[in-house]
Amino acid sequence: MTDAAKPILVAVAWPYANGPLHLGHIAGAYLPADIFARYHRIIGNDVLMVSGSDAHGTPITVRADEEGVTPRDVVERFHPQFLSYWRDLGISFDLFTSTMTDNHAQVTQMLFTQLYDNGFITERTTQQFYDPDAAKFLPDRYVEGTCPACGAAGARGDQCDACGKTLDATDLIDPRSKLSGAIPELKDTSHYFILLSKLEKAVSEWLAGRQDWRPHVINWANGFIGDGLHDRAITRDIAWGVPLPDGVGLEGADEKRIYVWFEAVVGYLSASIEWANNRGEPDAWKRWWFNDDAESYYFVGKDNIPFHAVYWPAQLIGAGSYNLPTNVPANQYVTFKGAKASKSLGIGKSVTDYLSVFSPDTLRYALAVNLPETNDVDLTDEEMARRVNDELAATWGNLVNRVFTMAQSMADGVMPAASVRDTTDEELIALVNTQVSETAAAIAAVELRVGLRAAMRGAQAVNIYLNELAPWKTAKTDTERTLTTLHVAIEAIARLNVAFAPYLPFSAASIDQLCGFDGEFSGRGFTGRVPDVGTPLGTPTPLFAKIEL
Repeated sequence: MTDAAKPILVAVAWPYANGPLHLGHIAGAYLPADIFARYHRIIGNDVLMVSGSDAHGTPITVRADEEGVTPRDVVERFHPQFLSYWRDLGISFDLFTSTMTDNHAQVTQMLFTQLYDNGFITERTTQQFYDPDAAKFLPDRYVEGTCPACGAAGARGDQCDACGKTLDATDLIDPRSKLSGAIPELKDTSHYFILLSKLEKAVSEWLAGRQDWRPHVINWANGFIGDGLHDRAITRDIAWGVPLPDGVGLEGADEKRIYVWFEAVVGYLSASIEWANNRGEPDAWKRWWFNDDAESYYFVGKDNIPFHAVYWPAQLIGAGSYNLPTNVPANQYVTFKGAKASKSLGIGKSVTDYLSVFSPDTLRYALAVNLPETNDVDLTDEEMARRVNDELAATWGNLVNRVFTMAQSMADGVMPAASVRDTTDEELIALVNTQVSETAAAIAAVELRVGLRAAMRGAQAVNIYLNELAPWKTAKTDTERTLTTLHVAIEAIARLNVAFAPYLPFSAASIDQLCGFDGEFSGRGFTGRVPDVGTPLGTPTPLFAKIEL
């Protein structure tokens, strides 16, 4: 990367390693992050895209208890599955790690110590639910009951999925232990608390400057602040998780762990440090975390807005001079027949199920054109297939196939000259360039559906151009006009291909190779590389098979 390259941190939600991922996860965070990261790599920015498996989330220990195995067993089963999803879908992480690493524990303890030394962590005696039948304290997610805010049943001790409100387990009405079904008892226990009340003013002032965030994100964050930030426990009486730093004076510290809501978000920092250490450049991570020119984008689902737009900034402010999020472009939910996609409830088929029917790029397109950026989106298999067949295959795939097929038969398989180029040709290229520019601007603003629509408008314009000039007809009467039409169509495709590349990386590489290039877009710029006259062109094969359900 050049010195002028802007450091862009793409921080992506850490999935619980307790089951296969479904399309809600991919559309909610991982595909949008990848599109955004690929765009910035193309224009030459210095991208670091990190995430990992959340190994300490309560859903993992719940599954481990149900199966009679250790939490580590559960994580080690599903973490490799996640890696296979990223490979198969082309999700281009620079590092996808886990919170089980020694590095993550050390970085979490470092941030804990920085907050403690700065006066933002204190010890308090509090009451926590205790299961008398299981003889153990219960993490918040081991307690379920009725939400005190909206009255929904099945609310968890940390959050109600029905209304999105963050809760404490003691807030629940009619609480029950998920371990035994027993009514839990409140017992005294000592814990460390982060003093969010002391950080509220700084977080509120920082949020006031986030004018370009999505309305639902900033409204939710401000609403959260408006209720007042309450000091929150960051340790729990559990055996699985990150231990406290050595030397802390908390009673029973050896049997306590740093609570997952606090340590999971530290993963963005610890993964950056791990990536730098893996490269043999232990200070390289600082380019994204202490650099005034750096930008950081956090791709999460809307249920994670409080943790990334309020709590994580509070942790960073309290710990020191770390860069705060540039944007938190949280997506809304993907629903299936009206129900929110959920691993734990079995709603929504797994990624593996869909990849048995869709190719990676067709699945990426079907999701990208339906991303839940500003509202919940209900997905059906039929609508996804229609989008691929009627739009991607019919408009873009068919365009590429027929133009390069004609180039083989009418231009001897090389890039033809444009000897009679006129205003019709120039107008098409100008229109295509406009659509490519609109795609770039939309992706930069994290308006990914808008960007994809702009690219598709460009493809539609090239199809109209071809239908009007009909090179298959002029080939019999006007060779120069035919070759010029093919030249302009190939130029338009090459320019549009860079706009499709962040969305459709596999087919974009194939099209780039049809043009005589290497299929690599990083650092190339967002204008599209056009083959020189006389460049040998590849023989096309269909890019997108029709989806048959």
